[in-house]
Amino acid sequence: MTYSAKEIYFTLQGEGAWTGRAAVFLRFAGCNLWSGREQHRSSAVCRFCDTDFVGTDGSGGGKFESAESLAEAVANTWPQATSHSRPYVVCTGGEPLLQLDEAAIAALHARGFEIGVESNGTIPAPEGIDWLCISPKGSAALAQTEGDELKLVYPQVEADAQPECFADLEFDHFFLQPCDDAHREANTAAAIAYCLAHPKWRLSLQTHKVTGIP
Repeated sequence: MTYSAKEIYFTLQGEGAWTGRAAVFLRFAGCNLWSGREQHRSSAVCRFCDTDFVGTDGSGGGKFESAESLAEAVANTWPQATSHSRPYVVCTGGEPLLQLDEAAIAALHARGFEIGVESNGTIPAPEGIDWLCISPKGSAALAQTEGDELKLVYPQVEADAQPECFADLEFDHFFLQPCDDAHREANTAAAIAYCLAHPKWRLSLQTHKVTGIP
């Protein structure tokens, strides 16, 4: 299998349960809920995406002809100075589960990586993922209804994308993340209010945008 990565880079996780943790971000190209092109945004299932996942021209990006070559590129991005701690890779996108398979998981594990995945939940996750974060998008039906972390961009207009629709699913952590659009301040206030009224949910802020971390 050929894997297409938009970018591979070392940074700190900016949101969710592992905020602040050093990680290699492996951003796969492509998504099943939006083409990534602005002319298609208004008709997409997910219309609020803030990520460029089109092509393979980002830092460290490219086409990798095997799981081994992909894992090697990830391993080469993890600084040797941090080799005393277990390396962590976040597989994201776009939608990473369009490409991340058991072969890539095995190759990353063979290089000592703990594997986190951030998915929209429309594709069942393969075995072997160490930390699974699902972020439901609009009216897209979930095929993956259990994992470690559910992170919901808030608010969403669809009736089936409200927090109460997901609160009984089998996840260990539940986060609301304010939608970063023209109404970000109002969205943040609304997310705070919802978390205060429903303590099962925690607030997730995109700290990388505040700090300027890539």
